[in-house]
Amino acid sequence: MALVIEQVTKRYHDFKAVNQLSFTIEKGEIFGLIGQNGAGKTTTFRMILDLQDTTEGNISWNGQPMNRVNRDVLGYLPEERGIFPTMTVEEQLYFFGVLRGWTRTDLKQEVDYWITRFELDDKRKAKAETLSKGNQQKVQLIASFIHQPEFLILDEPFSGLDPVNRQLLMDAILYLKEKGTTILFSSHQMDNVEELCDHLCILKKGESLFTGSLVDLKEQYGKIKLSIRTDLDKSQLFALPGVGNVKETKDGFTLLLEDESYGEQLFDTLGKGKYMEKFSMDYLSLDEIFKDLVGGEHV
Repeated sequence: MALVIEQVTKRYHDFKAVNQLSFTIEKGEIFGLIGQNGAGKTTTFRMILDLQDTTEGNISWNGQPMNRVNRDVLGYLPEERGIFPTMTVEEQLYFFGVLRGWTRTDLKQEVDYWITRFELDDKRKAKAETLSKGNQQKVQLIASFIHQPEFLILDEPFSGLDPVNRQLLMDAILYLKEKGTTILFSSHQMDNVEELCDHLCILKKGESLFTGSLVDLKEQYGKIKLSIRTDLDKSQLFALPGVGNVKETKDGFTLLLEDESYGEQLFDTLGKGKYMEKFSMDYLSLDEIFKDLVGGEHV
């Protein structure tokens, strides 16, 4: 295990920003830490990076307390963006790499590679203040891992990116994983978490509501989302046994079942109608599960 968080609490006077938090991240894994604003994600990141002390509990990297870990093995993209507006893209990346102990000569290959990969070749000599928000985001992202850290924390890395640049970032994160980088990231966009993470922790008001694999989380809920096309209307569907919610879609209806065991009974009931073209049961998406756990509607 690369990162181990054991019963960590962070208290500010009488307020607990994080309470008895525990999880582990394996080497080379992408792990998601998700929650609403104020859930304790950024506080957790800062404690992991030893930028804030824990009130209780322990955090270690490869068996060493974080305050004894060489800073150069860590990379961090904070939610609050901050690059030098009058420095060029190229110089910005060299600057952050040198701060991490690399020479300009050693950095050249990395700088050239990532500038090209993130489609910034024509912006190489441009000052950061002249870039779009999306390109500024890409520059700061590259700066967070230009020194090839072993452990990388990304706080809302997809913020402000259009779909094309979002995919560039997704591919880059997977590339870093293949190279052995351990990655912890937070995002409000659950589809990104679902696509990238095998394991995650869901926080609410500083406490873990779930920690484990995405597969286990979905199996906990079971296949309770039913997509159908039928001749019954919404009120008739609501009246069926085991149906907790009904939403009309462009392609029919989506039903939320109280338990997946109702599926067979509903199939028999709906099959007796004049028309049933579609009947498909599936797991809830991470976004739907997240809303259910932290508050909100499923479908």
